[in-house]
Amino acid sequence: MTEIIASLTRLTGLGTELLWTGLYVFLRVGAMMALLPAFGELTIPVRVKLVLALSFTAIVAPAVAQDVAPLQGLLAVPLATETAAGLVLGIGLRLFVWALQIAGAIVAQATSLSQLFATSRIEPQAAMSHLFVVAGLALAVTTGLHVKTAELLILSYDILPAGRMPGATDVAEWGLDRVAHAFSLGFTLAAPFTIAALVYNLALGVINRAMPQLMVSFVGAPALTLGGMVLMAVAGPTALAAWLFAFDGFFLSPFGTLR
Repeated sequence: MTEIIASLTRLTGLGTELLWTGLYVFLRVGAMMALLPAFGELTIPVRVKLVLALSFTAIVAPAVAQDVAPLQGLLAVPLATETAAGLVLGIGLRLFVWALQIAGAIVAQATSLSQLFATSRIEPQAAMSHLFVVAGLALAVTTGLHVKTAELLILSYDILPAGRMPGATDVAEWGLDRVAHAFSLGFTLAAPFTIAALVYNLALGVINRAMPQLMVSFVGAPALTLGGMVLMAVAGPTALAAWLFAFDGFFLSPFGTLR
């Protein structure tokens, strides 16, 4: 690797220290880019992800050059520590996308839309999940996801110092807390649909007991689906606003219990 850095120095005219700094930052950025919402989706070509990773590296490297300077000349230790730090950041952000998928799956089950176009994409999911994810990612990007990501990467060196492996116990506790939060957030977003479906099905049960001859399933199922779509149009924006608030909260305090 030292010979490669020396060759790049001669070819590019850049200093050896600058190339080492770029390499160390790229390890963290590249690992995070693989899981970053919007920029790290499976539908994004690998070459585009590489360009994005290099772009973020060019932004972050000058700000953290002093933090990675003690690692100059090393490879094995930074390869492990910086990659692990990037994965921690990426997983923390990716969990918010999974929260949207969880919410969409609950909504789809509650509104009898769980099988609509469920397996026609790279990531099989119900139509409601796809709608939530696309809308949430679009909202995140339009509110400055790239700027927040660059800031998070720069500030991450204060809590996850370069060359130091995060503690396994701390990461496990933090990860458990983030996973629990993702499920809690997903259920919260889907709560209006779940409550509405429960009330509606209870009403159908009462009607069926009062009028046994009425085929309530033929009347109730289409009405439930239509009601779910109407409720999506009414409550969807509020649910996405709540998700964005939680998403921005992660950037303000990303590590919580992690020290």
